[in-house]
Amino acid sequence: MSREKRLKMKKLEPKHLIEFNQLLRYVFQVTNHDLKEVGWEAREIALAKLPVLEQADVIGWFDRDKLVSQLAVYPFQVRIFNQTYDMGGLTGVGTYPEYANMGLMDKLMRQALADMRQRKQSISYLFPYSVPYYRRKGWEIISDKMTFEVNDFQLPKIKAVLGEVERVDIQHKDIRVVYERFAYANHAAMIRNELAWGEYWRWDVEDLTAAIYYDSDRKPKGYLLYWISNEVFHIKELVFVDEEARSGLWNFISAHFSMVSKVIGNTYTHEPLAFLLEDADIKETISPYFMARIVDVEQFISQYPFKPHTEPRIWTFTLDDPLLEWNQGIFTVHVSTEGKATLTRGGDRDATRLDIRTLTTMLFSYKRPDYLHRIGRLVCSLETVEQLEDMIDQETPYFSDYF
Repeated sequence: MSREKRLKMKKLEPKHLIEFNQLLRYVFQVTNHDLKEVGWEAREIALAKLPVLEQADVIGWFDRDKLVSQLAVYPFQVRIFNQTYDMGGLTGVGTYPEYANMGLMDKLMRQALADMRQRKQSISYLFPYSVPYYRRKGWEIISDKMTFEVNDFQLPKIKAVLGEVERVDIQHKDIRVVYERFAYANHAAMIRNELAWGEYWRWDVEDLTAAIYYDSDRKPKGYLLYWISNEVFHIKELVFVDEEARSGLWNFISAHFSMVSKVIGNTYTHEPLAFLLEDADIKETISPYFMARIVDVEQFISQYPFKPHTEPRIWTFTLDDPLLEWNQGIFTVHVSTEGKATLTRGGDRDATRLDIRTLTTMLFSYKRPDYLHRIGRLVCSLETVEQLEDMIDQETPYFSDYF
């Protein structure tokens, strides 16, 4: 029997844990040495991935009961313009090289997206190992990561604040309290369930430390996750819900002036840190971070909050999707004065033309309609561009998780 005929697609179960882990480590070239560098043993990482098989939707191709290709979809939720969306987090994507170029991953992705649609996960996120590959599958960049490097003599001067900072265990409950409040207020952010928190901590160094800012009423308003190594203060995440907490946490960082030579960290917005510093001549680099794709345009639009207006508005567009037939064709969006939208099929074929990637990044406000029109990704009249600019809210997507 030929290899193609032997292959069968099926759902992975906890009994497939070892094979699942072996394929992940092979594809991502994770060695035992790499694991020991972050304090992991092979058995520990295998057991750590068990919740994935128990809680996520994991499918793969088997050749005579041998797992040869796989992907996993996490059941997550994200906030998009103050609306909570069920999101399918795509991860664990891999195929052994001897089974490459057989279309196995393409079929797995189509099935995974169909399953997401069935589960009402109208949006999917992923961290791309190859931006061009996932763009061909309909995903597009929707968030950035900014890395900064601040020398010790550039650290901000201490500002007077009413609260105080306490160093605590990284599992302290107030970290989750602050993050939840922060996530609900920030566009595109993850609402972290237990599975999401597990992935968030997975690869951390053993000496990670947490510091929480409490205001004068003893309410947690921000936190800092960090470690110090070779006189460098490394920031994993800095989260705050107001400016007082931001100042308080930077006071804490600056208090390490005599201990460190520099501070290195990441932020996940378009706002440069340099502007907030007296000495703004710091090193900052911006790189694309996460990608997303609309899984079901009708489901997604039904939840999407367009900006309110004095008059109802109508937008017709022809949509192309490289994988999903239910996202292809002519659609018309009817938006009420309150910003509530409904989507129907049909309309003027020549009104607007765009693909699923462009629609996704535009509705996330990562790239605006005017820019997308100028670079040829959004084909429509200038009047339509102006209407879309007025319909779509403007806010920078924030996403700091990794899975």
